[in-house]
Amino acid sequence: MKKLVVVAIVFFISTGSFAQKKKDLIKEVAALKTKASNLKNELNQLKKAKEVNLNDSIHEFSYAFGVEIGNSLKSVGVTSINYDVFAVALEETLNGNEKISKEDAQEYIQKSIVEIKAREAKRQTAEGELFLAENAKKEGVKTTESGLQYKVLIAGDGPKPTADNKVEVHYEGKLIDGTVFDSSIKRGESIVFGVSQVIKGWTEALLLMPVGSKYELYIPQDLAYGERGAGGQIPPYATLIFEVELISIE
Repeated sequence: MKKLVVVAIVFFISTGSFAQKKKDLIKEVAALKTKASNLKNELNQLKKAKEVNLNDSIHEFSYAFGVEIGNSLKSVGVTSINYDVFAVALEETLNGNEKISKEDAQEYIQKSIVEIKAREAKRQTAEGELFLAENAKKEGVKTTESGLQYKVLIAGDGPKPTADNKVEVHYEGKLIDGTVFDSSIKRGESIVFGVSQVIKGWTEALLLMPVGSKYELYIPQDLAYGERGAGGQIPPYATLIFEVELISIE
């Protein structure tokens, strides 16, 4: 009899414990569902916040301002920022609660831009030098004393221009990664210019080319646009590749 009582008590305790655990589990599941629902609502709010309606004047102004700032950042070599921190700084500044002064901000930005440009210059220069070193080993590629490299694609038999001449050419310019930044060939319209009015690499190459020739030029950065780059499409210290056809001497 005592054994039966003990078994009954143990069974009751076990059943009660299981029931309590089940209740706790149900509460935890309910809490998780609530958290998931709240998170979903927050994500929906974030999604709505990122939707752009250019028919709304505030949206249009804000977006235009973002485009302007984005282009300014790209022009100095900045490709990424912490957008959350940027938004906080923007809001705090508009409310007069910025954490640093305008002068300190400008000083830090200028210092950072100098550092970014220095890193980019080092990278571009190293990539260009490596490219030219490997390219010089290729069949048909010739290297002049200045470092200009060229390959004769078509050997013309006409006269060679002088530094005082104007010439008519067709050309296509690329970065060493293959990005085309300019092409008279694609425009279907040749161009006329003075032999001495272009970058050093072009001038040197044109003096070597008989009319009717087509050369591929590999121009080191110091014979191209150097530290200034050009047109937003040619970065500073970029080694350039041109395909040039000398059509005539003017």
